[in-house]
Amino acid sequence: MELNLYTNDQIDQERADWVKKIVQFTIDELNLTKEIELSIHFVDIAEIHSINKKYRDTDRPTDVISFAIEDGDETVFEQFDDIIEEDVGDLFICLEVVADHAKEYGHSLDRELGYTIVHGILHLNGYDHIEKDDEETMIGLQEKILTKFGLEK
Repeated sequence: MELNLYTNDQIDQERADWVKKIVQFTIDELNLTKEIELSIHFVDIAEIHSINKKYRDTDRPTDVISFAIEDGDETVFEQFDDIIEEDVGDLFICLEVVADHAKEYGHSLDRELGYTIVHGILHLNGYDHIEKDDEETMIGLQEKILTKFGLEK
């Protein structure tokens, strides 16, 4: 796995190392067979608000926004099937919003950040929670990964 981590001075090295561990753990739990490339950008509240407004037409900050490379259109990438590494996309995470959510839900910062990262990675790998059945699958898998990593509710 190639992980590009853009901290933008939002997190320190210890937190960056922890992020790498949970990302690798999640990738292993998903049994992804190809080597993947993933980028995570830690941004401030103004930037996540701007991204959310521009790309999701939602005028407020959020904790995580995922931009999947393939996003369901497999035909664009068929010609690259022999490429060993697959770029699954980018996550943009605002630690300030994650910390607010941790307080709101009574979770530790680690638990909420882990939730945010795993949730984003699942989105980048085709999971969603629009339909009830899909939500049960995604959230169930997310909780299983978090629990195995040691981040129970």
